[in-house]
Amino acid sequence: MDSTTQDLVSTKIAMAFDALNLNGNGQLEWADYEALISRYLQAYNVSEDDRRARALRAYYQMYWLELLRHSGVSGDSLTKEQFTTATRLATIDTSRLNAVEGGAHAIFDFIDADGDDEITKGEFSRYLRDVLRIQAPDAMDAFSALDTDSDGIISRSEFIRSAREYLA
Repeated sequence: MDSTTQDLVSTKIAMAFDALNLNGNGQLEWADYEALISRYLQAYNVSEDDRRARALRAYYQMYWLELLRHSGVSGDSLTKEQFTTATRLATIDTSRLNAVEGGAHAIFDFIDADGDDEITKGEFSRYLRDVLRIQAPDAMDAFSALDTDSDGIISRSEFIRSAREYLA
């Protein structure tokens, strides 16, 4: 991997840190993931005991533990630099959890609100607005990038592939 690709991946991971660090304290903690999970539940009006909620929570709990394991820290919080290192390591170490695909499947199940195994523009727009809270006018450009066969929907395989490519 060349240094340009390496820098792009680091930039993406840093952006993810900023988006996840909901309280803005410069440390990522389990509470930040709990807040993200709550956004999903509220946005999709899903109860804690729904299988999608349980799957999302289980994924994020396992992922958080993998980040802590790969970070080398003894505490329960990560700086941006520690998060970047841990994310890179957790992404390539699939011995306990396939961090990329596990999360992508759990997230897809939420975005695909009608359960037809496809994400429409409306479903994607709702995800950007209500979960990620992205209001940028060009945010929907991501839909076209994810819809690699240009059929107007994002299939599960397109979504999973995009998650893999995001960290490549």
